[in-house]
Amino acid sequence: MKVLFAGGGTAGHINPALAIAGYIHGREPSAKILYIGNKGGMEERLVPAAGFAFKTVTISGFQRKITPKHIAENIRTVSRIFTAGSQAKRLIETFRPDICIGTGGYVSGPVIRAAIKMGIPSVIHEQNAFPGITNKMLAKQASRVLLAVDDARKYFDTDRCMLTGNPVRQELISADKHAAREKLGLDSRPVILSFGGSLGARSINESIIDLLVRSGKTGQFQHIHGYGQYGTWMPDLLGKKGLNLKLANHIDMREYINNMPDCLAAADLVICRAGAITLSELQVQGKASILIPSPNVAENHQYHNAMAMVNRDAALMIEEKDLSGQVLCKMVENLFSVSGKVEQIGNNAKKMAIFDANERIYKIIKEIIG
Repeated sequence: MKVLFAGGGTAGHINPALAIAGYIHGREPSAKILYIGNKGGMEERLVPAAGFAFKTVTISGFQRKITPKHIAENIRTVSRIFTAGSQAKRLIETFRPDICIGTGGYVSGPVIRAAIKMGIPSVIHEQNAFPGITNKMLAKQASRVLLAVDDARKYFDTDRCMLTGNPVRQELISADKHAAREKLGLDSRPVILSFGGSLGARSINESIIDLLVRSGKTGQFQHIHGYGQYGTWMPDLLGKKGLNLKLANHIDMREYINNMPDCLAAADLVICRAGAITLSELQVQGKASILIPSPNVAENHQYHNAMAMVNRDAALMIEEKDLSGQVLCKMVENLFSVSGKVEQIGNNAKKMAIFDANERIYKIIKEIIG
């Protein structure tokens, strides 16, 4: 079996593709896999590191602001759309895949469109509750549209949608709360886990300060916070506000959370963005969460991701425009003041979980190939 993947721009498009590719390779070690990404995109680094063959095309997205610089860039984008299509066609002709899988991002457009024109079975995987432009454009001609969240179905004008979920790492599915707490040296007090991504989200870092200071004084919560690459100012500010992190052994501050399966399993409440893969991880672990969607993403899709959970009483949400330390502290205190509320929200999140996404996707691929 020969499978071609296309997707990139963000980890949310790349990681699902890598998870599916890894699953296929595990089931069929002889399978040939090629990943086509954008030249200069983060996939150029992540895909070879995962051990898969990688080729590039050059593509970019349209700039929405009307400035001389953006107009010039949009003219270049139009040119790249045509050249990326021909680049993709040559790569596809050389590799001769049995099936092509697009996981979103600008690069998947010309690749999957070329594959469809060449008569090669193609599927797209949509990670979010509100689909991206590229996937909506490709959906009518794709062999299947694979959905992570059923809420996305209404945005596609096709009857070929199938609910598969987002691929989630097995170590996140199997991580155990008791074992994780023991490993991390945590006691029976409630555990809060918060993070804003590898770079760090300034709005989350700023709002979490008040909660950390309160926890430092009262000892009510154990708290793990990842402040990210751009949040290195946090420990100094906490010190100025009277929180000595060297003495507060119930507060774990770090730049990057590199043992997420253990930290997530240990947590009672998670405060984070609303990226698609993150929410799928919360669901499989059955974790209550306060979601703070990033407003700086395409089609405001994180808001829609969060609402898919909020509407099922599976999470709470604070929009960034309403976020402050006071608002966050009050929401956390209200949550823990109602007996069983945190557990109830976590249980509702788990009801949304799809544990066998990789297997579902693999079966669809095999069915299409025949």
